[in-house]
Amino acid sequence: MANPTAAMLVIGDEILSGRTRDSNMHHLAQELTRHGIVLKEARMVADDTAAIVAAVNALRAAHDHVFTSGGIGPTHDDITADAIAAAFGVAIGVRDDARAILAAHYATTGTELNEARLRMARIPDGAALIDNPVSKAPGFSLGNVHVMAGVPNIFQAMVASVLPTLTGGDPLLSQSLRVMRGEGEIAKPLGELAAEFPDLSFGSYPFVRDGVYGTNLVIRGTDAARLDQAMARLTAAVAPA
Repeated sequence: MANPTAAMLVIGDEILSGRTRDSNMHHLAQELTRHGIVLKEARMVADDTAAIVAAVNALRAAHDHVFTSGGIGPTHDDITADAIAAAFGVAIGVRDDARAILAAHYATTGTELNEARLRMARIPDGAALIDNPVSKAPGFSLGNVHVMAGVPNIFQAMVASVLPTLTGGDPLLSQSLRVMRGEGEIAKPLGELAAEFPDLSFGSYPFVRDGVYGTNLVIRGTDAARLDQAMARLTAAVAPA
């Protein structure tokens, strides 16, 4: 049985403008790989309700899981929760359990739970909360869409909260080989091996070092024995004559 698939949707004008560098996709890809879920697609969209709705609906129809980051804070441009509710055609409002989490948190810090902060307790109907041990404001899961904060340490904590609730597959394994040969020299044997081992994924990543072309070759799959076999064949095929 094939491993579940996933997509990520990164939301925020600050990402697309170059003001903020996204690191969440890299973290998510690593964690999903360990959990046996294959990240197949990633998109970035602006803080635009129609764009978020369209992307969420396309991705949730194509993949087993969708993970979003960004847009669930207290400011006017944090519109992700409303967009998710619109994508699913459900109502959204301040929910008692989310409010209680925020009220307890702000009470311990002596901070007012004002109208802006209360926005973070607005949850679409039917969603399950995602725990946030860092800043307490919860994310949520609705259907196969998991909605999380964009701040990296909070995003990472939410990923850690939600992943144990998801059914994964066999852990994805990889082996790599570094050769000081250009891609053009090793493309033919690499392609032949990829055709011979269709259950494995073969990647070729070129680099230049001291003016000499080289290639990092990576084989990925879930069967350790098949990986060993393919890597042995690859090493013999691309070794310099």
